[in-house]
Amino acid sequence: MVTFDQFRKMALALPEAHEEPTWEQVTLRVGRKIFAMGRPESGNVCVKATKEEQAELLAAAPEVYSFAPYVGRHGWVLVALAGVGREELRELLTDAWRGVAPKRLHAQVDRT
Repeated sequence: MVTFDQFRKMALALPEAHEEPTWEQVTLRVGRKIFAMGRPESGNVCVKATKEEQAELLAAAPEVYSFAPYVGRHGWVLVALAGVGREELRELLTDAWRGVAPKRLHAQVDRT
């Protein structure tokens, strides 16, 4: 199980990631591009993914992953924090961050 605060800390540990409240929820961004979002009280978070990654996640663990409201058609995944492991969520966040971060930042994550 991962808490919302742990999710937030993982996301903000990525290079140039920052938090911005939008649509009554926390959005995590690189520049203006969102890679994850959620509400602390909901028990779920949304993470940007490709449609292929989304299909794999939903097939592998439908009790943990589902289509995100509004943005699921673009590959976003709704993640139940109670069902996801810390390292798995860290990997999802890193992949989501890579999808929006400038290439110049990727090397910083590759070194760690």
